[in-house]
Amino acid sequence: MDRPPLPPFTDETAAQKARLAEDAWNSRDPARVALAYTPDSQWRNRVEFPAGRAEIETFLARKWSRELDYRLIKEVWAHAGTRIAVRFAYEYRDDSGQWYRAYGNENWQFDANGLMERRIASINEHPIAEADRKFRWPLGRRPDDHPGLTALGL
Repeated sequence: MDRPPLPPFTDETAAQKARLAEDAWNSRDPARVALAYTPDSQWRNRVEFPAGRAEIETFLARKWSRELDYRLIKEVWAHAGTRIAVRFAYEYRDDSGQWYRAYGNENWQFDANGLMERRIASINEHPIAEADRKFRWPLGRRPDDHPGLTALGL
């Protein structure tokens, strides 16, 4: 199963790949997101190490059950061959109504079919006031005219 764009990545196709990943994650649909990874994909996400689609799907379902009103922006940092590095920020609230902004970097490695076989994420977050939120589009895909990380000063 091919998942275009395929490596080796250009500036344009790396940006497309990052936007497709952002769109999928903003759907908050664990099954949809898991299909972008190889069946034996390896992750490092903070202190968790999900392996394979089933564990990734379980991880994401748990994540989005706690991170409510989740909105994410990804931006390519660098790319070469089968690898893309992105930086990202996302906002969410917990069940008490406290808002958070998380910042991080991901290193992605893809197979020849365009499926991600390795994802290494480093993430930090901090509480923010509701008034300090920057990601205010309706839940789902970020509108094309919404600023990205650089334009937002993030």
